[in-house]
Amino acid sequence: MGISILRTPQSRLQQVDFNHLPFGRIFSDHMFQADYEGGSWVNPRVLPYGPLSMMPSTAVIHYGQSVFEGMKVYRAKSGELLLFRPEENFKRMQNSSVRLCMPLVPREIFMDGLLALLKLDADWVPSGDGKSLYIRPVYFATDPVIGVHPSDLYTFLIMTSPTGPYYTSELKVRIEKTYSRASRSGTGYAKAAGNYAGALYPTQLAQQAGYNQVIWTDAATNTKVEESGTMNLMFVIDGVLVTPSLSPSKLAGITRDSVIELARYWGFPVQERDVFVTEVVDGLRSGKLTEAFGTGTAANIAPISLICHEGEDFRIPAPTADSFSMKALTFLDALKRGEVDDPFGWVIRL
Repeated sequence: MGISILRTPQSRLQQVDFNHLPFGRIFSDHMFQADYEGGSWVNPRVLPYGPLSMMPSTAVIHYGQSVFEGMKVYRAKSGELLLFRPEENFKRMQNSSVRLCMPLVPREIFMDGLLALLKLDADWVPSGDGKSLYIRPVYFATDPVIGVHPSDLYTFLIMTSPTGPYYTSELKVRIEKTYSRASRSGTGYAKAAGNYAGALYPTQLAQQAGYNQVIWTDAATNTKVEESGTMNLMFVIDGVLVTPSLSPSKLAGITRDSVIELARYWGFPVQERDVFVTEVVDGLRSGKLTEAFGTGTAANIAPISLICHEGEDFRIPAPTADSFSMKALTFLDALKRGEVDDPFGWVIRL
């Protein structure tokens, strides 16, 4: 695929303090863009990162046809760049696109565009613990027409952002029973932009009460836990790794899948099943629930230190080096940086 390259006349690289990288606020010099028009993908290009021009009637503004992905590339001690499971992100974007009635992004557009962008902005990949280059592919409707129907025009972009940890303090969550993230027949399994918009208000209410995030419960009964904020959710209960089974209302997280595969590889017992609020609360009271953590590309593996249920706070002991979540975090971090053997074939060396 012929990708045109337009380099920025002035790099911003020297302006960045790589010792202090807030998540998602600093962006690399370039972005990749391709457009869908006339039934085909055209004009794949790398160009300077900058503003987009669109009409006030652009479809995505009115009807929300937008999906995105998140992945990371890491710098090994040798300087080599390592990309973690990009094929899974590509497959998930395909699934999301089908649900939002959007034409599929071809693999060569997604992968070749990503590699061309990373090659040009390789110097933006930071080194050091907790640091990576976050990659955000996003795909949205651009038809400048008002009317409730699938767009005829689309834009696919990839941008990158050097970043540090997503969570920098203890993670306190509240079990949410008033609002729901998604229903079984909705768009919960798709990485649709609208899913996140609907989550903002209940999350804001939780933050005003002193918590970082919420634990979502199922829309039908509010009796089963589903996800935590923007992460999949996992517990260690009675020495077993327990996580809600996937369903149409839950996002199939790539970090979630990686942790489950790693646990099984280690021989650690795993259960993917319905997880009830009462079971979590009982486990917190009895001490049988010894770990709770979220998993996600941005958050990585984020230990939960406190869970609130109906006004009652339950503290969870801080994980130790021998805790499952810490072992998994340590191993996956080392794997992503090429410091341990990769028995799963997850890492792509650039």
